[in-house]
Amino acid sequence: MIAGKVGVVCGYGDVGKGCAVALKQAGARVIVTEIDPICALQALMEGFQVLTLDDVVSYADIFVTTTGNKDIIMVDDMKKMKNNAIVCNIGHFDNEIDMSGLENYPGVKRIIIKPQTDRWVFPETNTGIIVLAEGRLMNLGCATGHPSFVMSCSFTNQVIAQLELWNERKSGKYEKKVYVLPKHLDEKVAALHLGKLGAKLTKLSQSQADYISVPVEGPYKPAHYRY
Repeated sequence: MIAGKVGVVCGYGDVGKGCAVALKQAGARVIVTEIDPICALQALMEGFQVLTLDDVVSYADIFVTTTGNKDIIMVDDMKKMKNNAIVCNIGHFDNEIDMSGLENYPGVKRIIIKPQTDRWVFPETNTGIIVLAEGRLMNLGCATGHPSFVMSCSFTNQVIAQLELWNERKSGKYEKKVYVLPKHLDEKVAALHLGKLGAKLTKLSQSQADYISVPVEGPYKPAHYRY
């Protein structure tokens, strides 16, 4: 159903990268929109075309907002889309897509295909677009949220962070501030999930660890390292 279609992913951050790959694996021809030159270059190096929304709005089949910003796809953009183009959001609340402008557009007609799937027909052209989850997060509105394995990683992060704070409650290590989870605890979360996927880690020898100046048991990367 997606193969051969043109999918536009607005934003190529953590969420956009996953969406672009998912669409690509389903056979879509993926185009990315970006404001950040580094993210744009990353998209290009992964084989995605980088254009503006104006460049593609009239012919793309699927539009996904993933930016975390607001006012990404406006009602004027939606009017220019081909008949039955799909518009959806997985980025940030419900303000990436101009739902207010769409709902209040004079003469627009809303047809509920099924819950969380609406076709909006514009009076001038009698053509419409399909909006998923009323512009809210489509993985929650149209599916069942995140896979259980992803949530396990997330909740393990939270629990280990809580244990760390509790165990260090009297040491003065943590003030009343916001902290990034220490690298060794991040690695612990990952290590706890490897067995489920049948992975076996290679072990460093002491000589190898000394050579790259890390402990044998980790952490293996400096705090500033970006994966």
